[in-house]
Amino acid sequence: MLSTKELEKIRTLLEESQNPIFLFDNDVDGLSSFLLLSRFLQRGKGVVIKSYPGLGEVYIHKITELKCDSIFILDKPIVAPEFLDAAKQLGLPVVWIDHHALQAADFVKDIHYFNPLKSSKPSSEPVSYLCHQVTRKKEDEWIALLGCIADYYVPDFAKKYAEEHSDILSFSQDSSKTLFESKFGKIIKILEFSLKDKTSNVVRMMKFMQKADSPYTILNQDGKDAEFVYSRFERINRRYEKLLEKSKSVGEGAGRVLFFSYGGDLSISANLANELLYNFKKKLIIVAYMNGDKVNISLRDSRLDLRKLLDEVMHDIPGNHGGHEHACGATLSASDLEKFKERIFESVK
Repeated sequence: MLSTKELEKIRTLLEESQNPIFLFDNDVDGLSSFLLLSRFLQRGKGVVIKSYPGLGEVYIHKITELKCDSIFILDKPIVAPEFLDAAKQLGLPVVWIDHHALQAADFVKDIHYFNPLKSSKPSSEPVSYLCHQVTRKKEDEWIALLGCIADYYVPDFAKKYAEEHSDILSFSQDSSKTLFESKFGKIIKILEFSLKDKTSNVVRMMKFMQKADSPYTILNQDGKDAEFVYSRFERINRRYEKLLEKSKSVGEGAGRVLFFSYGGDLSISANLANELLYNFKKKLIIVAYMNGDKVNISLRDSRLDLRKLLDEVMHDIPGNHGGHEHACGATLSASDLEKFKERIFESVK
């Protein structure tokens, strides 16, 4: 948990920013974090950062183009040193709010780095929860809850919210049940899939969500923008359901490890991995998305520490990996996928 002093510091840095840029991870925790801060401040620009190639030098031109006076990095576990160096040279303050593995103190010594894992009682609440603690806007509680549930975290305000909105949400300590068996969870899926759309459609969704009054605006398709976001979701969801059906078939015949790979232009491995784990709770889920000469991999398991597993499996395989104890991601070369797969099956019986 961040301290009151840290939360107040973030709020001060936010309020002092006249034209901040919010660089956020391309999942609902990242999106919700951006929405909470931008709806509070009523200014600034948001940019989605995909897992690959990640937050690197390429985004410096965006910062200069938008004439930003501060940089907020939300829910990104990895930032290229070249990016931070460039921001320093431009004299721009960097506020990095995260809940993944801690960065080395020397790496973040010149920026404002906030992570609940640094506290005397380390924890890893979603960044959307931390941002909600900063802004404290009751009317945006639903946005914070979307980000928390999407990241498998049940916040302290969830029960009361569920009682007040029982038509779309029944309270449960099992976040996966909320995610896959409620109307509220459907909104998370709509937003997740929207983030996978082409850039112009993602921007339209972001603008819509900056003004949306409630979750009912989305569910009831209230207005042209809501109708558009919902229709795009339905189009992507049809493709997703076909992939899910195929992967479930693989799961039915799999042993301890369910390994599923696919290609195409729909990067949705994390969503598949999450839902597969919900259906196959005792299996290690690995979904590999083949993207040219690169592979994006999502891993889920309810028991294993996947961070340790990836450290062992990828010790000499070039690429990136990281995440949480039971949910991780990795990026590697397509030529190394077979080696990666063999080591996984050797390590996990």
